[in-house]
Amino acid sequence: MKWGALVLAIASLAASAGAAHARPPVVVELYTAQGCASCSAASAHVAALAGDKGVLPLTFDVDYWDYLGWKDTFAKSEFADRQRAYARRFGVAEVFTPQVVVDGREQTAAVKPEKVDKLIREARRAVLDPPQMRWRGADRVAIGGGRRPSGGAEVWLIRYDPREADVEVRDGDNRGHTVAERNVVVQLAKLGTWRGTMLLRLPPAPQDGLKSLVLVQAADGGRILGMLESPEKP
Repeated sequence: MKWGALVLAIASLAASAGAAHARPPVVVELYTAQGCASCSAASAHVAALAGDKGVLPLTFDVDYWDYLGWKDTFAKSEFADRQRAYARRFGVAEVFTPQVVVDGREQTAAVKPEKVDKLIREARRAVLDPPQMRWRGADRVAIGGGRRPSGGAEVWLIRYDPREADVEVRDGDNRGHTVAERNVVVQLAKLGTWRGTMLLRLPPAPQDGLKSLVLVQAADGGRILGMLESPEKP
């Protein structure tokens, strides 16, 4: 890390610390699978949330239903690992789909849209004290200091495709159906531990057209403390 760049990042964060900031969007994580017969309605509801600037929906496809006959084309084992961390945090006996996690604070079965909407409304009212976060060029993020939770906090990179993806399922419970998904997560990577002011360089994107999201989050599936979306257009 170059100290000159870090000093500039700290100065930029300090200059904006006293300014008023709008509440960051509520992060809504949907855990789903293309072979899940009960997931289509949840996927449609979460996709519709993308039109609300105060909400950022993310679709995580999991791989633990692949044995039922259809190998999910977007699923990765690390997505299921993230869901399992939430399950331990929330005391959920086992992972399931469709599930929604809102801001890392609350979870619900996503088969009932009204429950998802209720959690989003509650999250909008939550009082936040997020760390200041700024882009430094196209591939570096400066994160300011702040109050850290007792168990520590981590910095995560999420890259997702903002376009709708239509997948024709040829086997399993959804055989013959086309599954539509939005904001499908393609990459999930832990960038490090948040211990205060830091400057991080992001790894290259695995493909073109993706949006980047950097999260500061309490460790082991805890609440989301801060977030920063990429400013560039896909």
